[in-house]
Amino acid sequence: MNMHTQLDVAQATTTFKDKKRHLWLLGLAVPAIAMSGLAGYQFGPKKTKKFFASFGPLFLHGVIPTLDKFIGEDTENPPVEAIAGLEADPYYARIVKLYIPLQYAANLYGAYLASRKDTPVADQVLLGTLVGMVNGIAINTAHELSHKTGRLEHYLSHLALAPSGYNHFRIEHPYGHHRRVATPEDPASSQFGESFWKFLPRTVVGSFKSAIEIEKNRLERKKLPFFCKENELIHGWAMSAVYHAAMLSKFGLRSVPFQLTQAAYAITLFESVNYIEHYGLKREKKANGQYERTLPEHSWNNNNVVTNLFLYQLQRHSDHHANPTRSFQTLRHFEDAPQLPAGYGAMILPAFIPSWWSKIMDDRVVQHYLGNLDRINVYPEAKQKMLDKYTEQQDVA
Repeated sequence: MNMHTQLDVAQATTTFKDKKRHLWLLGLAVPAIAMSGLAGYQFGPKKTKKFFASFGPLFLHGVIPTLDKFIGEDTENPPVEAIAGLEADPYYARIVKLYIPLQYAANLYGAYLASRKDTPVADQVLLGTLVGMVNGIAINTAHELSHKTGRLEHYLSHLALAPSGYNHFRIEHPYGHHRRVATPEDPASSQFGESFWKFLPRTVVGSFKSAIEIEKNRLERKKLPFFCKENELIHGWAMSAVYHAAMLSKFGLRSVPFQLTQAAYAITLFESVNYIEHYGLKREKKANGQYERTLPEHSWNNNNVVTNLFLYQLQRHSDHHANPTRSFQTLRHFEDAPQLPAGYGAMILPAFIPSWWSKIMDDRVVQHYLGNLDRINVYPEAKQKMLDKYTEQQDVA
C-alpha cells in the first residue's frame, strides 16, 4: 500500500467509523455453519443426521429471515468523504477472498461424507443442499470479485465459481447484465408476470450464450480466434473441469449425487436472487433508441441488516447497478429506489411459488410505475393476462 493510500485510510479512520466493520466477518460464517452441520451429521446421533444434513435450506429460509425480522434494517450511508478511504482499506477485500478457502474446505468435507458407503442417496442429496448453500453464496463472492480490475481477482472469481460450474458468470455479469439490465434484452432481468421457473431456463441459457458472444467479440477485437490461450471463458471452464475431475478421482462415483445436487442448488439459489433483484423494472428508451442510463430505480433494494452482512450488502442492489465499481462496504441506500417488502432470505421461497410471488410483488411493481403498464418490463407470454387484470382493476377503481 503506497503513501497516498495509507493517508486515505488514515483519514477515513479518523472521520468515519464503520459500525459494521467487524460484523462483515459474518459473511465467513456461512461455510463455518455448513462445516458445523457436516460435523453434526458425522458425529451426531443417528436420529439427528437428516436434520444436520438439511440445515442449509433451514438456515437460509428460516434462521436468516427470522433474524432479519427481529433485528430490522440499517439505512445508514457512509459519508462521501469517507468512501475513498473505505475503498482503499484492504481489510474488506481480504474478507471476500477468505471465503474461498473456507468454501473449498466445506466442499471437501461434504464430498467425503457423501461418498462413504453407509451414506444413503437421500442423505447425499441433503448434504448437497447444505454445501450448495455455501457455493450459491460463493457465486456472490465471485460477483464481488468480478467487478474488480485485477487479473488475480478475476481468477479468484473463477475459483469460487468452479464447484457450481457457473464460470461464464464472471464474463456475462459485468459486461452483459450490467449493460442490458432492466431491459427486455437482458436474460438476467426477470419480467413482470414471468414465474421463476420460466425465468430459470431463460437466464441460464441466455446468460451462457451471452458470455460466449461477449468473449468472442473481445477476442475478435484483438484479432484472435475464440479457441485460443487468451480465452478467459475456457480458462474458467478448465478450472471447473479440473476441480470436478479431482473430486471424482478422490471420492469416486458415490459422490456424484452430492456434486450434482450442490451445483444445481447453488445455481438455483443464485438465480432466485437474480429473479428478485429486477422483477418487472424497465429502463426507458430515449428518442435515439438508446436506453436511459441505469439508475437506482432500476433495481429492487432492501436494507435488512442480517442478510446484508451475510451477502456483502448485495441487497443494496440499486447503488450497485448505478455504480458497479463500488465495493460492498461503500454501497448506499436511496430513499427513492423501489423497496422489497423483506430481505432475500424471506423472498426466495415466495419466488419458487408463482402465486405467492405474484401476490407479494405484482401490485408493488404496478404501484412503482403509478399504474402505467407501458413502463413495465412485461413477460410477453403473460402480457395479455396482466393487461386484463390491471385494466379491470383500474376500471373498478
